[in-house]
Amino acid sequence: MDMYEIIRRKRDGAELTDEEIRAFIRGYTDGRIPDYQAAAFCMAVFFRDMTDRETAVLTEAMADSGDRLDLSGFGRMTADKHSTGGVGDKTSLIVIPAAASLGCVTAKMSGRGLGHTGGTVDKLESIPGYRTSLSPEAFLDQVRRVGIAVIGQTGNLTPADKKLYALRDVTATVDSIPLIASSIMSKKLAAGAANIVLDVKAGSGSFMKTLDRAALLADKMVRIGTAAGRNVTAVITDMDVPLGTHIGNALEVREAVAVLRDGLRNDLYEVSVCLTAHLAGMTLGIPFGEAERRVKEAIASGLAYRKMLEWIGAQGGDISCIEDLSKLPKGRYAARVKSPADGYILKMDAETVGRTSLHLGAGRATKEDVIDPGAGIVLRRKTGDRVREGETLCTLYTDRKSALGPAKELFLSALTFGAEKPEPRPLVCRVISTAR
Repeated sequence: MDMYEIIRRKRDGAELTDEEIRAFIRGYTDGRIPDYQAAAFCMAVFFRDMTDRETAVLTEAMADSGDRLDLSGFGRMTADKHSTGGVGDKTSLIVIPAAASLGCVTAKMSGRGLGHTGGTVDKLESIPGYRTSLSPEAFLDQVRRVGIAVIGQTGNLTPADKKLYALRDVTATVDSIPLIASSIMSKKLAAGAANIVLDVKAGSGSFMKTLDRAALLADKMVRIGTAAGRNVTAVITDMDVPLGTHIGNALEVREAVAVLRDGLRNDLYEVSVCLTAHLAGMTLGIPFGEAERRVKEAIASGLAYRKMLEWIGAQGGDISCIEDLSKLPKGRYAARVKSPADGYILKMDAETVGRTSLHLGAGRATKEDVIDPGAGIVLRRKTGDRVREGETLCTLYTDRKSALGPAKELFLSALTFGAEKPEPRPLVCRVISTAR
């Protein structure tokens, strides 16, 4: 098939055929289509968009470009959760064991963090001994025995997406709804779960800066999943403020444990309960209200925490580090950031806070960067809180002493102060679902 003609047709606003889309993915994956033509294709999509049918075909073609995980042996009880990325977003560490404790089968492949957003695999690797790579046989065996396995993405999962994402990243075509949706959902379809909850972030700390853009993406992904025969619910949640109080890999593990074991009830708890209830409701076939009640009971009773310990231990993690959180890594150097003024915190720009954590060593500016598992930020005050001059706003942790000064300045640049308390934003902005 003529790639020149495919590019020209999409450039002129035509709707591509199934075979044209599949031919592009096959040709680009196996190297017959060069980067410059793939870049032209992505730019044409960026400006001309794609229909729901085109996006669904693109997604399936990308999922078919490599391995697919076969979870059919678990029936319709398989559950997966994905977040579009945020600051302080450690909900997977809570949602996965809570859902599994209720009978959901959670076989999950997670990604690493890049830029100001964190990755679940990086958080889990801050637990000594935890194995983020398992053979397919060991992965499925653990799922059968424990009900959970969470690993990094396999080398041959959606290779078309790996190539396309790297290309989009350097050709200014990342911010395209159909290309983002197909990238995310191709991995979810290849991972094999029958029930999927999508946590779509909206706000300064997310890739979707506005609720309208987040809703467009959420709706597109739900439609793709439904067309592929999956139950999918997208929950649009606020990311204008960091989620929870701990930012950084081992620090976020600490806060997740505080929710499951120690009775912490904050915004992280509320969002995690909501996501788990939607996932459990779809998987178990029960109403949201009943699922929410069961999730809260599982957390309050310690059932979800015990499932977390079972999961971490089964995957090689040292559970003594969960039982005694002081054993987890923490930066050797710490510094408090003090408030420069009296008043209310009107805004805490989440992306800038995330970049502060990155500067301390908790994230990656490039894929090759090495993460400091103990680096990060513990927030003492957030948007809407009243503070006094000299009061501690947060504590910074790092192994890079020289990073503390610049990190303090960067963190303070994220804040806006004022005399009147701002109106609170809802944690859950919208729910989009076609789950049966």
